[in-house]
Amino acid sequence: MTTSGTTQHLRGRVRRRRTATALLAAGATAALAACGGGGPAPAAQDASSAGLVAGDQLPTYTAIDLVEPDFPGVDGSTPGFLSVPDPLVQAFDEPPGAGGSYTAMTPLWGTIPPTEGNAYFDAVNAAMGTDITFQISDGNTYGDKLAAVLASPDDLADWVTIPSWNVPPRFGQAVETIFQDLAPYLAGDAVEDYPYLANIPTEAWQACAWNGRLYGLPFPQELGVTDYAFYRSDLLPDAQMPTTADEMIDFVEENTKDGHWGTNDLWTTATVMFGVPPEWVVGDDGTLVHRVETPQYRAALEWMAELYASGAVHPDAVADNQGDAAQRFESGQVLVNSGGVGWWHEALTRNRAVDPSFDMRPFPVIAADGGTPTVYKSRGAAMCSYLKKADDATITELLGAANFLASPFGTAEYQLINYGVEGTHYTLDEAGLPVPTAQAQTEVQPSYIFLVDPPVVNAKVSLPDYVEAFSEWTATNAAYVVEPPFYGMNITEPAQFASLDTPFVDLEKSIARGRADLSDLDAAVETWRSSGGEELRAFYQEIYDAQQEGGASGTDAGTDSGTDAGTDSGTDSGTDSGTDSGTDES
Repeated sequence: MTTSGTTQHLRGRVRRRRTATALLAAGATAALAACGGGGPAPAAQDASSAGLVAGDQLPTYTAIDLVEPDFPGVDGSTPGFLSVPDPLVQAFDEPPGAGGSYTAMTPLWGTIPPTEGNAYFDAVNAAMGTDITFQISDGNTYGDKLAAVLASPDDLADWVTIPSWNVPPRFGQAVETIFQDLAPYLAGDAVEDYPYLANIPTEAWQACAWNGRLYGLPFPQELGVTDYAFYRSDLLPDAQMPTTADEMIDFVEENTKDGHWGTNDLWTTATVMFGVPPEWVVGDDGTLVHRVETPQYRAALEWMAELYASGAVHPDAVADNQGDAAQRFESGQVLVNSGGVGWWHEALTRNRAVDPSFDMRPFPVIAADGGTPTVYKSRGAAMCSYLKKADDATITELLGAANFLASPFGTAEYQLINYGVEGTHYTLDEAGLPVPTAQAQTEVQPSYIFLVDPPVVNAKVSLPDYVEAFSEWTATNAAYVVEPPFYGMNITEPAQFASLDTPFVDLEKSIARGRADLSDLDAAVETWRSSGGEELRAFYQEIYDAQQEGGASGTDAGTDSGTDAGTDSGTDSGTDSGTDSGTDES
């Protein structure tokens, strides 16, 4: 119900596959190409700087620390708070807006609230001094919706959110034609006019930069593991935690009994345990190796086949019915489930309202062989929002609204954006914690947060046990984080490679379920190579080599190493179902 729970769930998206909808592959692709100049993006885009954004194009980072966390972040992990400041800091003495009215297009993985007569929207708009009318679409089909509206830019909303897994083909070309270059307003010290935007870490801004310029406003996401296996700790209070991948299978086998199934699908967890890279890794000889060619990917698929063969996977998961995975877990039918970290809080809130003893915890992050895990650093932002090209007064007012929406935890504005109006959408309990009202259930849904959001914090103060467990878990995992090649870079990848990885989505499912075997993987990899994979490797190799020779690390600037062409090998669409985002479809 509240915005912050779904916030963390969306930060739990992990890169896994390229997604290119049929609609994008048809008319929308052509339209975007027309907007941004047709033809494939040339490798000659200066390989030494392709995808990099100069530091002077990004806002100067200036941290704002209003509240001391109870659990400080470690090496970039999320800080945790056990209480709400009293009194709250008033970030704005008066509404910053000029009274303009604008439209905003955002996704939602939940019940779409009414836009008319909504006291929550009215209150936030009044506090901003800027009226935002939302065009909210189902997050599960948001990619299709984006394709349709981007094909007709004249009908585009003034402010558009694009999740990293929904970036359309040739967006790197079209962005310059459709959306506003924000560097003149925010780059360097210019961001001083918007101090709460300056408080957002640089890595989040990097994820919103294209062609060396800043175009987007970030929705920052968690560092490290954002989607992993959870178990019902209330039903398994004495569980011995697995330390290897084999022990994980033993765990779910042993708990397939007494009317319970051991697990739903665990593909996302498998990719973490086996250290499967998000896209490219660098071989010992300096040659780039694609994830589907790595021994880690092969081993993860082999393990998945063993998992399904064990009989511990719920029949509905075997049938690829992932939409009800969270419900099966929360009802106790299944004792293990992969899901985004934000689902953790949402499930606790939802279930403890009727069963205070309900509990769930993530397994410790492990390496398949029991050694040290490798966790590939996630993008600095899970999604970015873009402002349609407009006059200076419009852009300035919308950036003022963005600065308001970036008000950090500890401010009255943050409380309003995340919980609504006191007395209408929440009351305060004896400890001063917000308790949602019935009206909040229909009116307060994630919306403004998808336009821009402050730095990530864990401030689920009504669940102190969760805050402590979450903070400790993420702090431990921070030690395992490494940056993949091309980190922090949006590279305009030639459009002909947009769907090159698509066959592996179904193949992963088929191998897991025994409908295919590793010989089919070998054949698929050879087809990948001959159908454009070698050309794609050469494209990235040129960029990597040029940047290494030029002194650029290639790691200071997207986990998403080939993100144009809609290639955030993302996962499911961000639904708060808590399903394993590695296998279900959006």
